[in-house]
Amino acid sequence: MLHNIAPHELPRALQHLIERDRPTDLAALPRRSFLKLAGVSGFALGAFPLLADAQANPAAPVGLKPTQQPSNFVRIAPNGEVTVTVNRLEFGQGVQTGLAMILAEELDADWKLVRSTHGSGDAAFVDPLFGIHLTGGSHSIKNSYVQYRELGARARAMLLSAAAARWKVDVSTLRTQAGTVLGPSGRKASYGELAQAAMALPVPEQVTLKDAKDFRLIGRATGRLDARAKSSGQQDFGIDVRRPGQLTAVVARPPVFGARLASVDDSAARAVPGVKAVLRIPGDQGGEGVAVVADGYWPAKQGRDALKLQWDTSKVEKVDSVQLLAQYRTLAGQPGPRAFDADMAPLATAPKQLEAEFVFPYLAHAPMEPLNCTVQLTDGSAELWLGSQCPGLDAGAVATALSLKPEQVKVNVLMAGGGFGRRFSSTSDYVVEAAQVAKAARTAGLNAPVRTLWSREDDIKGGYYRPMHLHRARIGFDERGNVLAWDHVIVGQSITTGTVFGGFQVKNGIDATATEGMRDPYDLPMRLTVHHPKVNVPVLWWRSVGSTHTAYVMETLLDNIARATKQDPVAYRMRLFGDKHPRHRAALQLAVDKSGYGKKQLPAGRAWGVAVHESFSSVVAYVVEASVKDGNPVLHRVTSGVHCNLAVNPRSIEAQVQGAAMMGLSMCLPGAAITFKDGVVEQSNFGDYPVARMTDAPAFDVHIVPSADAPTGMGEPGLPPLAPAFANAIAQLTGQPLRELPFKLA
Repeated sequence: MLHNIAPHELPRALQHLIERDRPTDLAALPRRSFLKLAGVSGFALGAFPLLADAQANPAAPVGLKPTQQPSNFVRIAPNGEVTVTVNRLEFGQGVQTGLAMILAEELDADWKLVRSTHGSGDAAFVDPLFGIHLTGGSHSIKNSYVQYRELGARARAMLLSAAAARWKVDVSTLRTQAGTVLGPSGRKASYGELAQAAMALPVPEQVTLKDAKDFRLIGRATGRLDARAKSSGQQDFGIDVRRPGQLTAVVARPPVFGARLASVDDSAARAVPGVKAVLRIPGDQGGEGVAVVADGYWPAKQGRDALKLQWDTSKVEKVDSVQLLAQYRTLAGQPGPRAFDADMAPLATAPKQLEAEFVFPYLAHAPMEPLNCTVQLTDGSAELWLGSQCPGLDAGAVATALSLKPEQVKVNVLMAGGGFGRRFSSTSDYVVEAAQVAKAARTAGLNAPVRTLWSREDDIKGGYYRPMHLHRARIGFDERGNVLAWDHVIVGQSITTGTVFGGFQVKNGIDATATEGMRDPYDLPMRLTVHHPKVNVPVLWWRSVGSTHTAYVMETLLDNIARATKQDPVAYRMRLFGDKHPRHRAALQLAVDKSGYGKKQLPAGRAWGVAVHESFSSVVAYVVEASVKDGNPVLHRVTSGVHCNLAVNPRSIEAQVQGAAMMGLSMCLPGAAITFKDGVVEQSNFGDYPVARMTDAPAFDVHIVPSADAPTGMGEPGLPPLAPAFANAIAQLTGQPLRELPFKLA
């Protein structure tokens, strides 16, 4: 499993990051460094069928990496249809369209003939900067923008050379247009006609990329390539895999994480028609499970329901949410490691004081498609079908579990119905579990593919949550809102400690994912103490990671100070930005201008709320309109200003902002919390773990700040500022700040 991988077994690029003690998040890199990193790649021709082994291309320059060979990424059919292979998981963020647009732009393809497909766990499809298979951190477009442009440009150059050779003319006399090479005297040839000849030509060492003013696709609002299949119900996801002879398994997991079986009575389960086997398997977190394998989901579920299991929970911690909060409060008053350490002496004499405590619960990812993985074992190999955010690392974890070599594990990456981080577990927990089920089934004589399928209840009770956090702040400021000292404490589990990422994410005992978003962009004298207790609850990144709670704390406290000093919250933030943060200023000003803030008269009972936050190198500002009806907060309208540098596909950005904002709204709804009693998760489905529904959705207006700079990420940045903007509007109405999520109005 991932946390057991030795450092020397990691990709070279990741080893380098660990050795140099550098974070993987490009937000930590200066823009100039990012451009240098992104510009060092050279690419080979690829205008014909995908090659499994990129080094097999005889025309590739010596030393060309698999990520640099268009032969792995572009297939041009005789009819001119262009299929672009994407190196990321598509699970709703629009990457299959965005990356295809980037490559097609430089290829000068006819967009009507462009298609896209997933890559695999092969070396070609690693993140070109990090050297690992990764869909996460809003890195897809950001890290592959230059890569996919150069892939397209080199393929186009080869097609031009093939046409020049065919017509015996100088290549400088040729041009391309919408999938066609045009030459002197009205000559023309489609890409489909030229592709095979182009593939045999040498790969140019250098290519010239388009000037942004010449873009035909990039920057244009474009419909998604997968929209028709999804809207018509024809899209297949991992859950839809059907292999010949396939069986389906469901797993009975311990009610308390890490518990083991005391006794198993499976007689009733085995009697269920369709059940093929009942298998005891090793489980996650040192626990155990019982897999029921059947010829379909329903008999497998019925078999699991018929099991009579006794669990030994005596050796594992039984978490209780009420008790845990009390422990966190005690811990918050104790000394601990510090991320920032400004002088706190001015606190004692500050003319104005503010003290606040914030509580954030555990949160489940709850993607629409529950977890699933199909595994087929043969002698000496394994083949997997799933929607994976990290197919290479999942393959390595399965290889370890099955005593295979990584190259003996093939991962077929399929469309996923959401994930929000859950499909990239540091332990590859659900993938390893599926491999263990398949192994046990084969040992029992079932030589068939086995699809291990989670129910919605399994998914919500299955662990790997956004950690519970407690924040405590003491702030001293003057009559103008100038912060003189800010003493802050965060208590919450570390996501990366004990994983391979801990080597460069955890410094001085502090997990950087827990503190991201604190203080910046505001130049504040802050002392930040962090405690990471060990709790028997598996935790994981959740869409926008630490910013899910740090943005809320920062943006509501700043509003608090603005109200206490009778300042407009927008003007106050603009003053704090100064001239050091033009992107924050531009995003906030755009949202203000488009919303009518300060100019438009709101209906009686409504108030404005404002928040702005940077995450994953993009800035999103919200200006919202909200009210309180029958004691419940209501969000009416959201106007956003987005600064993500170059907008590759404005339509996808709009969709991502709306989706992220709705997920942020879900955090505010009553009942939106995972809680524990005697170690057992108390929630099980959307009936007691609500998500925002259509009736909760506000009107949305998404506006993008124009920019020609290299694009930054947009999968997550729309989430963090929604809840604080909403809370700030409610505080304007009630005069009482909201210190807990989900909202609790007195």
